[in-house]
Amino acid sequence: MQLKCSLKAALLGATLLATAGSAHAQNVTLRALMEDVPETQIIEKLLPEFEKETGIKVEFEKIGYGDMHDKLVAQLVSPESYYNVLEVDFLWAGEFPTAGWLENLNPYIAKSGFDLKPFIPSMLELLGQTKDATPILPMYNYSMGLIYRTDLLDDAKVKADYKAKTGKELALPKTLAEYVALSKFFKAGGSVVGAAMQAQRGDPNAMEFSNYLFSSGGAYLDAGRKVVLNSPEGLTALKLYADNVQNGAQQGALSATLDDTMRLMCAGKAFSMVTYWWMLPQLDSKEKCPEVAGKLALSVMPGGHGESGGWGWGIPKNTSDESKAAAWKFIEWVQGKKVSIARAMEGHAPVRSDVFEDAAVLKKYPFYKTGLDIVASGKSFPIFAYSAQYEDVLGAQLSLAAGGQAKPEDALKAAADGLTQLLAK
Repeated sequence: MQLKCSLKAALLGATLLATAGSAHAQNVTLRALMEDVPETQIIEKLLPEFEKETGIKVEFEKIGYGDMHDKLVAQLVSPESYYNVLEVDFLWAGEFPTAGWLENLNPYIAKSGFDLKPFIPSMLELLGQTKDATPILPMYNYSMGLIYRTDLLDDAKVKADYKAKTGKELALPKTLAEYVALSKFFKAGGSVVGAAMQAQRGDPNAMEFSNYLFSSGGAYLDAGRKVVLNSPEGLTALKLYADNVQNGAQQGALSATLDDTMRLMCAGKAFSMVTYWWMLPQLDSKEKCPEVAGKLALSVMPGGHGESGGWGWGIPKNTSDESKAAAWKFIEWVQGKKVSIARAMEGHAPVRSDVFEDAAVLKKYPFYKTGLDIVASGKSFPIFAYSAQYEDVLGAQLSLAAGGQAKPEDALKAAADGLTQLLAK
């Protein structure tokens, strides 16, 4: 009897040891190509905690956004990918799954019991979730809203001047037309420009214009994936966008990027900027931007809808089963509530509603309440296999219209035709 008990104990111990070894996957190293931005740095600081908990080592290779896509694709079409956990931009959320490069995460979610309910539905949809597949799990969002100067809206002299010129009370605009009119008012005053704009051709102006389109009630595609960009709402949006570039924005806006708008806003030389909502802490910093710190606020885009963007995690198909299991363990850890809250306390842009609503997060960053509204109401740029190429097509037409080199009607038609052609490829 004693021998049998000892044998059972030995077998149980061996089983537990084997299970622990498997759970820790001590020989697995996960490698990820990451955009070199604050979000990556926030996660990187937490990686030793994950390795301590699981025995799985994670290595981040950090590069600029412009080089990421081609470097990832080269690995995803190879026999075996060097990167075994992927950071995927929403603009690739049509291309990567269509090409068959990503694992469907649904079986991993079901097996681990990972709860998707706290994830904001618009973020799951943005990254390609369907009723049959979840190719990418949201990582962080970069939805866009309006950052503006409260001190200028509250200034008695500015209020009186606005009332004298318009007959209206100065207030935060509720519509896109009101916003552009207010932007032009500030620029005409001479002390600041009305809008710091990133109207450089390509990704900057395509993302910026999308806010104008959605706030005007327009869209790129209808529910049946038919191109509806060339519409009265689309034309209104493009005319207002061109008007603001020409009459409300800074000189040189047509060649300006996000970094340029940040510098202008930080220096106190602009009333507002349409930008990523989580830029507020960087601008509202006494160390970085003493000219505007304490004078800024955030709102949903006037008109009710802004551009929604974001990154997510994926698992490549062309990697080992052991790596896939380890990659999912990392993804569920880094996107779990506990770690997501820890990231939010360092400035993370959450994709889970329970993180936006966490008491400690809201105490440190009260504007996260508005951030949730921006994310939840955001609408998406067209997501398909050629999304990145369409940014260039659209950006070229926006630049021509905003620069006065093409009629808005002609530019809008060309942009819509370009989308139709790429969707048909």
